Amino acid sequence: MGRIDIILVMEYSQQPLAYRMRPTTLSMVVGQQHLVGEQGFLTKMVMRQQLVSLIFYGPPGTGKTTMALCLANDTQHSVRFFNAVTGNKKDLTAIFAEAEMSAKPLVVIIDEVHRLNKDKQDLLLPYLENGSIILLGCTTANPYFAINPAIRSRCHCVGVHALSKDDVIAALNNALTSEHGLNHEYTLDPKAANAIASLSNGDIRYALNCLQSATFYCGENHIIDMDVLNQCNFIANSSVFKDDDGHYDAESALQKSIRGSDVNAALYYLARLIQANDLDSIERRLTVIAYEDIGLANPNAGMKTIIGLQGARNVGFPEARIILSQIVIDLALSPKSKSGEMAIDKAMEVVNTTSLQVPPYLQMTPVGLSEAEKYDYGDSALWPYIQYLPDQIKDMEFYQPQTNSTYEKQLAANFAQLDKIERSSDLPELKARFKKARGQTK
Repeated sequence: MGRIDIILVMEYSQQPLAYRMRPTTLSMVVGQQHLVGEQGFLTKMVMRQQLVSLIFYGPPGTGKTTMALCLANDTQHSVRFFNAVTGNKKDLTAIFAEAEMSAKPLVVIIDEVHRLNKDKQDLLLPYLENGSIILLGCTTANPYFAINPAIRSRCHCVGVHALSKDDVIAALNNALTSEHGLNHEYTLDPKAANAIASLSNGDIRYALNCLQSATFYCGENHIIDMDVLNQCNFIANSSVFKDDDGHYDAESALQKSIRGSDVNAALYYLARLIQANDLDSIERRLTVIAYEDIGLANPNAGMKTIIGLQGARNVGFPEARIILSQIVIDLALSPKSKSGEMAIDKAMEVVNTTSLQVPPYLQMTPVGLSEAEKYDYGDSALWPYIQYLPDQIKDMEFYQPQTNSTYEKQLAANFAQLDKIERSSDLPELKARFKKARGQTK
């Protein structure tokens, strides 16, 4: 072997294991059977040797860019890579010039496609429209929110799922035996394989990086077991980062867990958000929960939550986690009532569908009323007998009590008592005064 060959082998051996194990055809892809299985969407395209523009979206390390490259290889298209963050107009122009010279559409794989700015989109759209390029975009963001509609309408959106533990273990075993990987040099204990798969959170790239790092701690027997992993001090891979879907999913799960009074689940999702170090989102979400889900069942919860969050903000992480945990426990175990939210939503629905005037006698400066039609607003005994809603909706009720707490039971009792006043025979002279003020004779 010549000197050049030796250098090439040495360079290849220094490449990350995850890079060396990247599939080059769809048949090598682990998991994602809804895309690469016998009846998979991508498999059907390969069988027909036809390719359309796609946007792959899903968690990191699940094979989005890999499948894009494999798809291009299997359909025998030339490929150019472009990064939406670091690439510039000059790079795009060069790609377009090459596409115009090609007899077959040129595949352009764009990582972080949701970050493509307007100038680059304006350059891309005509070539995407006439089919001279085929876009295979990759993103961790939800394309229905993050991708410009002009781009999205010209592409098929393809969801890429987080991989199962079995998928990750299969990828680890493949790396152990492949000549491109560890080539039978190391043995992975099943417990250690399961531990790495659990830590990876469905991210094969992360799992392979862990496997490669673990080889540095092996003894002469080259066995990777739990003792080796404990020396590595791996930290579980998190899919919760600011501004991505995993982050918003964890926020949603936190609120639903508190609403369902599952304190343990609520603490788990809180921990995931704390790991992302995002106090802003935690603060906003817990404040909403205190008023949306706890509401009138425990009115003090809102005040206690706001005060606690101020304390968490003052001390910052890591100590803020203690305050946040107490807030979450209190909210999860508190009685719940959504009557406040439901009441305002019902009122908003009426406001959005009708246009009604405020009764003249309730306006800031009543006009057109005679002295006989006016009455003494300082007379508190009259207040319950005044009609406040416009005539068209005077009998409509927005607030429906949810009597699952002592406090709201009292509110409901007050509400019921006030509702009876108009039908009561008490104080007939006050009722007559109100009817006279409204110009009613009966």
